[in-house]
Amino acid sequence: MSSDDPNSLSLLEGLHSTPARRYLSPDPISDDIVRAILDAAIRGPSGGNSQRWAWIVVRDPEVKRQIADWYREGWEKSYGSRREQILSADDPEGMSAASFRAADHLAAHLEEAPVWVFPVLLGAARSSNPRLGSSIYGAVQQLMLAARAHGIGSTLTTLYAGHEDDVRKLLNLPDDALTMALIPLGYPARGRWAQPKRRPLDEVVFAERYQA
Repeated sequence: MSSDDPNSLSLLEGLHSTPARRYLSPDPISDDIVRAILDAAIRGPSGGNSQRWAWIVVRDPEVKRQIADWYREGWEKSYGSRREQILSADDPEGMSAASFRAADHLAAHLEEAPVWVFPVLLGAARSSNPRLGSSIYGAVQQLMLAARAHGIGSTLTTLYAGHEDDVRKLLNLPDDALTMALIPLGYPARGRWAQPKRRPLDEVVFAERYQA
């Protein structure tokens, strides 16, 4: 169910309680809510305020099915093929078993998320600047926070990227455009809104210079 009043979520509460949600319900999301979420996203940062972006909303089951197959290929190559190693490892620096199971579930059920959003950077494909368009991820986070206010879960993923050219063709993107992520949206089917566990500030924040 969506939030009765998305305006009731304070900014700091949202910032502290928007983990990646990978168990998503297939329940539909209304067009009005999707538009409200995207309207919040486009208020986010854009390098030079150029707004050389497009936001592709995908609901078509056949398009999602094809991209989900490519996504699962990327998942298997990067993580799935190491299933037993990851699930049995006691490695605090690696992916936890719970995170693996959630990501594995998402890979298996990706096309069931009712709405996908692809943030697209126009004119980026020929650039050699690795930071080109990086500000779009601030806008993506605004999208995810706006979804949170409406009780909708999301996560940012790029495991389909081994088929970027195929995805661009399927989405009818210009040759010089790049997809920057895939954000599946759905009402959470499992889990809760909670503060993600993170390493203490004193372990990751440094004054003036990094210290090993």
